[in-house]
Amino acid sequence: MKVKITTAVLCLLSLSAYAGGEHLHHVEHFSRAPAGIMGDHVHAQGDWMFSYGYMRMHMDGMKDGDDDLSDAQVLNDFMVTPLRMEMEMHMFGAMYAVSDELTLMAMLPWVRKDMDHITRMGVRFTTRSEGVGDIKLGGVYALARDDSRQLMLNLAVSAPSGDIDADDDTPAMRDAQLPYPMQLGSGTWDLLPGMTWTGRAGHYSWGAQGLLTLRLGENDNDYTLGNRAEVSAWGGRRLSSSWSVSLRLRGQAWDEVDGDDPLLNPQMVPTANPELQGGRRIDMLAGAALALPAGFYGNSRLAVEAGAPIYENLDGPQMSADWTVNANLQLVF
Repeated sequence: MKVKITTAVLCLLSLSAYAGGEHLHHVEHFSRAPAGIMGDHVHAQGDWMFSYGYMRMHMDGMKDGDDDLSDAQVLNDFMVTPLRMEMEMHMFGAMYAVSDELTLMAMLPWVRKDMDHITRMGVRFTTRSEGVGDIKLGGVYALARDDSRQLMLNLAVSAPSGDIDADDDTPAMRDAQLPYPMQLGSGTWDLLPGMTWTGRAGHYSWGAQGLLTLRLGENDNDYTLGNRAEVSAWGGRRLSSSWSVSLRLRGQAWDEVDGDDPLLNPQMVPTANPELQGGRRIDMLAGAALALPAGFYGNSRLAVEAGAPIYENLDGPQMSADWTVNANLQLVF
């Protein structure tokens, strides 16, 4: 499967926006995107925004296509099967508005991953990795906007700061190289283009975002992670001057790994097989946001979001997603 973003999606976003040129003041907190969306707004010239984001994803069991697999089915073909996986990410971000149209951004992630396994002999064990992920630098540019709608260009670069040599002890050996999903970065420079459209009217807000992750070259371990496409559409409603709620649909598609890490045995565990890493998933997520009280400048807010897959098709055997939680604190100065 090759992930592609079509010009039709970008044209749809463009046609949905009003190409006004009036000055846009700070976007009210309730019209911002849900907690799991980044790069959804620009700021007034000279403004700073500092943010802290938290993401936790739980994966449970194995799937091939849209069929659930038992441990025994996976162990017929592999010596080890994953059971569960937890991934946590702490994202520290900063945004600065160079002008009313252009806001620059930087994001530093701290990632932790835990994966439980069982062998054919019934031995259970857990592997872990933790550290800095891939740093992202980029910006958001307002292409068209008025006081209620915006069309924005997203463009960022991901630097290969995350570890691709993470290891841990297993029953087979000490300090074993961990499989692809347990590494902390891609090992390549990645290009992250996209577009975001947002709007609001009365008590309601809405938006859509399309993003690509394009891997540039091959990493030092002789492989390239698959390209990724993500599209989200959401709607929100203001409940009061402080509270708002949202509902979001997110679709994701990602390719298998190109090449292979020579330190991994693809016949040992599915997560070490580069041809078993692609897939597609649609999630539904519900969220809420709270405008911070007086004393905070501008549109500072706290937002949370949680959801689960409603569709999943994996090039497996591969770990199946169970649920996701996102939280985001934004402070504007």
